[in-house]
Amino acid sequence: MMPLSMVKEGEPNVIKRVGGKEETRKFLENLGFVIGGTVTVVSQTAGNLIVKVKDSRVAIGKDMANKIMV
Repeated sequence: MMPLSMVKEGEPNVIKRVGGKEETRKFLENLGFVIGGTVTVVSQTAGNLIVKVKDSRVAIGKDMANKIMV
């Protein structure tokens, strides 16, 4: 298991765990980051990630990406 921020671009990964406080987990779940879901890193710039999750693209910061384990 590793944080989403360390994943190579273009590789689909299965979400294994979402960490952080309850409100952070709920926020990420509402964006589509659910355990067992697939997430693909589209691009990384200056620590921020654009990821594809549930057929939509979402931009998240490195601190959020570190809470998502794949």
